[in-house]
Amino acid sequence: MDLKTLQDEAVALLERLVATPSVSRDEGRTADLLAAHLAAHGVTAERLHNNLHARCAHFDPAKPTLLLNSHHDTVRPAATWTREPFAATWEGDRLYGLGANDAGGSVVALTETFLHYYDVELPFNLVLALSAEEECMGEHGSRALLPVLGPIDMALVGEPTRMQAAVGERGLVVLDCTAHGKAGHAARDEGINALYLALDDIAWLRGYRFDRQSSLLGPIRMTATQIEAGTQHNVVPAECRFVVDIRTTDAYTNEETVEIVRRHMRSEVVPRSTRIRASAIDENHPLVRAAAALGIGCFVSPTTSDMALMPFPSLKMGVGDSARSHTADEYVERQEIRDGVATYIEYIAQLAKYF
Repeated sequence: MDLKTLQDEAVALLERLVATPSVSRDEGRTADLLAAHLAAHGVTAERLHNNLHARCAHFDPAKPTLLLNSHHDTVRPAATWTREPFAATWEGDRLYGLGANDAGGSVVALTETFLHYYDVELPFNLVLALSAEEECMGEHGSRALLPVLGPIDMALVGEPTRMQAAVGERGLVVLDCTAHGKAGHAARDEGINALYLALDDIAWLRGYRFDRQSSLLGPIRMTATQIEAGTQHNVVPAECRFVVDIRTTDAYTNEETVEIVRRHMRSEVVPRSTRIRASAIDENHPLVRAAAALGIGCFVSPTTSDMALMPFPSLKMGVGDSARSHTADEYVERQEIRDGVATYIEYIAQLAKYF
């Protein structure tokens, strides 16, 4: 197919995708739709839960493999939508609807790019993975899919970045912390005030600087975001619970970061998860060099994605604007979709020159 046909298909496919509800953990209908679209082009996609994956026609295990990944699930619609979130509504050249921007535009652009290269000999294999449960980091999304794909050497992840290249993103660890004291009567200065113990730990969090710092992502950031203590005004609290948001980097593993915090704090520290890891790719990697050669700007993303689950070099680049994600009246521009297809095709052609 020529470029215009691929672009027209991408726009039409996105209309259908937006009109099909696919809230995280309930993406079966969009998985069916995308599988049918691939089948119409002679591509049989394998399915795991609501994830789809397909290999290029000339897959060669001796070659490196590039993963093309985006997610077809969405968040739940905000209550402040002024349009029908599950209707694909055109207003001029803007397509409104839940998931149009995050990440439907990237899904359709990557799908058409995969179809363009499906039967083309490249110096690397292509694997298309359209995943579910990204918005909730669910166990039946990329966490389940990645282990069954076989060896992957690098990935292009489709998320709304205005088709700029995110060469890194911080990881995330949320800590549930509990300071344990001893109850007593406030009038007699009895007991051990757990609130004061917690405040000492929070003061340490504010002032601590890790020895190592990521050259790309900068320092680790730790922020206390919630606190709860006490039952009544005249009782010294025996327990104080607080929550810490840590934005991690590649200077330490998430587990190392948690252990350092534990060593310095008197409070009990329990991480909710350590699986959302920081991503950082070397500036000399072909994924980055290809972007630079095309004049695509590089930046560090403030948001997390399925890149956090990928133990191989990855770059995030996609259709739309992250500022529109998870907002009421989410939209994507028609030209953004068309440009996304063209840029992905050009990018892969450029990437092939480094292999």
